[in-house]
Amino acid sequence: MSQKPVVQDIGPRPNAFDIENATKDNANYRTVAWSGKYLQVTLMSIEPGQSIGLEVHPDTDQFLRLDAGKGTCRMGPAKDQLNFEQNVEDGWCITVPAGTWHDVINTGDEPLRLYAIYAPVHHAAGKVHGSFDDSERDEDSGNDEPPSWSVQPGGH
Repeated sequence: MSQKPVVQDIGPRPNAFDIENATKDNANYRTVAWSGKYLQVTLMSIEPGQSIGLEVHPDTDQFLRLDAGKGTCRMGPAKDQLNFEQNVEDGWCITVPAGTWHDVINTGDEPLRLYAIYAPVHHAAGKVHGSFDDSERDEDSGNDEPPSWSVQPGGH
């Protein structure tokens, strides 16, 4: 009998957990699962017809892996120039170079469950956003800053 995955961001200490089942079980828009000095792991759930939201991270590379659902990934050098488009589904990964505009849209009829690895760290340690709107509110108010132990571009 397997144990339900327990995900708790313990900061830059060793950790191990069943990421596939944790990703599939995560119903929050974003849950920060682990924050290290140089990278971060988040779990995401995108409802049918919704998306992660068109965004760009000038100094952050991303790796995303889908563990449930299907969608379309769009990327490009500018907000209005998304010249890369790929249908993705369970088992696919998406690599997003720093400075690339990107979005992932859930085109299926079930939640799109994925995990994202950010390098460097991009969100506050242990942060949970129940919805996209919660995420936007925290970002706009400055309540989603990387932890002080993380290494950020420019050495701060």
